[in-house]
Amino acid sequence: MVVQIVKLVLGQTETDSLAVNKSGETALDTAEKTGNSEVKDILLEYGVRSAKALKTQPVTATARELKQTVSDIKHEVHYQLEHTRQTRRGVQGIAKRINKMHAEGLNNAINSTTVVAVLIATVAFAAIFTVPGQFADDPKDIPPGSGMTIGEANIAPQAAFLIFFVFDSIALFISLAVVVVQTSVVIIESKAKKQMMAIINKLMWLACVLISVAFLALSFVVVGKDQKWLAIGVTIIGTTIMATTLGTMCYWVIRHRIEASNLRSIRKSSMGSRSRSFSVSVMSDSELLNNDRKILYAI
Repeated sequence: MVVQIVKLVLGQTETDSLAVNKSGETALDTAEKTGNSEVKDILLEYGVRSAKALKTQPVTATARELKQTVSDIKHEVHYQLEHTRQTRRGVQGIAKRINKMHAEGLNNAINSTTVVAVLIATVAFAAIFTVPGQFADDPKDIPPGSGMTIGEANIAPQAAFLIFFVFDSIALFISLAVVVVQTSVVIIESKAKKQMMAIINKLMWLACVLISVAFLALSFVVVGKDQKWLAIGVTIIGTTIMATTLGTMCYWVIRHRIEASNLRSIRKSSMGSRSRSFSVSVMSDSELLNNDRKILYAI
């Protein structure tokens, strides 16, 4: 009868099998104390444990859970550190490739600028001595009372020739100055090399404009007054092409300067607090990736 009652009570969901009386004993302890083996077996079958087991189990379980949690945290931290290390190596590799690309681009720009400067200087030098001015090489060819001398071009007094002569000469000396700098100065640091190239490129823009103006001025002399419309047409075409080209290049220069200024301001604001060092590193990585996506920019 007692066995059936115990089974019926333990079969109820409301029954607390881990309940402890005032003496600190569970039902299993009471069954052992009274020597009722049948009830003890039933209690063990339904998962009832002794008070001693209840005291030691939570401590053991808690220690095991704490150990497992610490192990999980350790593995997670190790994984995060390894992932960060791999990411940093990848970003450093990207930075090296970008720096290599910049160095190659600057070297190509230097070589191209030197070649163009030599070409402009050659053309400007030769143009002064090959103008269609009908030079008087023989004193007998000089009209009496004209005031001309041997080697003087017949078009020398004209305003178009004076414009050609002045602008062509300035373009010649600017190109020669660029050639001297490019062949004499050796810069290792990338930032200083970029600054020098920015100045030299602007000088080459000026030399191209001057040589273009010299050509357009001389075209008015070559075609004569009857075919002046040809010179006007060439002037309109040449001015449109040069203005479009230089305007586009100025746009890229200004845009690049604005982007660089914005990046500097973001870097200064991010470095204002030492506690945000991680955000600074992330910002630096994003800068590298953004630079890697840039197609072109004007120096």
